[in-house]
Amino acid sequence: MRELVTAWRPAVAGVREVFHARFVAHAYPAHTHDAWTLLIVDDGAITYDLEQAHHGTVGGTVTLLPPHVPHDGRAATTHGFRKRVLYLDPHVLGEDLIGAAVDRPGLTDPPLRHAVHRLHTALESPGDALEAESRLALIRDRLRAHLLPLVPAGPPPPRGLAGDLRALLDRDTAAGLTLRDAAAALHAHPSHLVRAFTRAFGLPPHRYLTGRRVDAARGMLLAGVPPAEVATAAGFHDQSHLNRHFTKVLGVTPGRFAARSRHSGGTPWRTPG
Repeated sequence: MRELVTAWRPAVAGVREVFHARFVAHAYPAHTHDAWTLLIVDDGAITYDLEQAHHGTVGGTVTLLPPHVPHDGRAATTHGFRKRVLYLDPHVLGEDLIGAAVDRPGLTDPPLRHAVHRLHTALESPGDALEAESRLALIRDRLRAHLLPLVPAGPPPPRGLAGDLRALLDRDTAAGLTLRDAAAALHAHPSHLVRAFTRAFGLPPHRYLTGRRVDAARGMLLAGVPPAEVATAAGFHDQSHLNRHFTKVLGVTPGRFAARSRHSGGTPWRTPG
């Protein structure tokens, strides 16, 4: 069974991307997003690690992965899995819930699961934007109700050296920066920077930056930018460099991703209900 993806960017505030995928052999390497990842599984099962803790998700579970926290993913069954994902802007749920989502990424809540399914159905029809916005608002409230009791009292801990380096990497992901420049800017030894970042975020700075560039590339592809123009605009050396990293993360080449996007006429699957 061939790996298959369909993705598009709907005209609905707060939803950065809709992503439908069927994977059998593809395994996601550890990576991060700067968006919330709201995931449901339609067939099969997925296992994943989130901040070095092992988890799994199946059809009855709603999975919420927070921004900036490394996660990977792979099929837990021999026949693979089908999933539907929404990437939500950070403000939809707020950074105050990141820690709670790390502690409890899987939510067993049948009405919530059905609501997410209905939101996907609305997002498949451009004329149903108001319905999609309404459903997203209700889903947001239900997710926050699940997670707010898990939020610790008091101010968040200070960002620290690793957070300062992440802010530098986020400032211009296409241009990037050298480790020497980062060390000079933060008044830290390069090796100490790498150790602090890896300890805090679960992956080294270069892999974090590559993941951010892949996210930038997929956004450009969904906006209709030709794959040949995306590589350097996203910060990759050339198209071959983009292809290698994009395929490693997404399981398909940038060209196939673009061809299956709604911008290019790609059609998501429909599920009953």
